[in-house]
Amino acid sequence: MMNQVVLIGRITNTLELKQEEDSIKYACMKLAVPRSFKNADGEYETDFIGVRLFGTIADSTTEYCKKGDLVGVKGRLQNYKNKLELVAEKLTFLSSKKANEDED
Repeated sequence: MMNQVVLIGRITNTLELKQEEDSIKYACMKLAVPRSFKNADGEYETDFIGVRLFGTIADSTTEYCKKGDLVGVKGRLQNYKNKLELVAEKLTFLSSKKANEDED
C-alpha cells in the first residue's frame, strides 16, 4: 500500500511556527492548487488544501517562505483531529510572488 502525494501550489496564509507542550515544532499552511481542467462554466477552479509541516521543514519554511510563494510539497495524507491534511515530508521553493510581479 502507498500513501504519497505531490502538490504544486501557492501558500495562501502567513506561516507561524508553533509548538504544543512537549512536542516538536510545527506550522500549518493552506496551499492553493489550481485544477488542470475547466468546469462546466469554462473556468479553472482551485482547491485549498491544508498542509502540516514538522521539525526542520517547519523551521525553514516559516523563515524563507511567505504568502503567495509557489512551492512543491511531497508528503502523505493523514487524518488529524477529524480533518484530512497533507503532512509534508519535503518542500521545494519554486518562486516568489514578488519576483513574478517585478517581471510584468
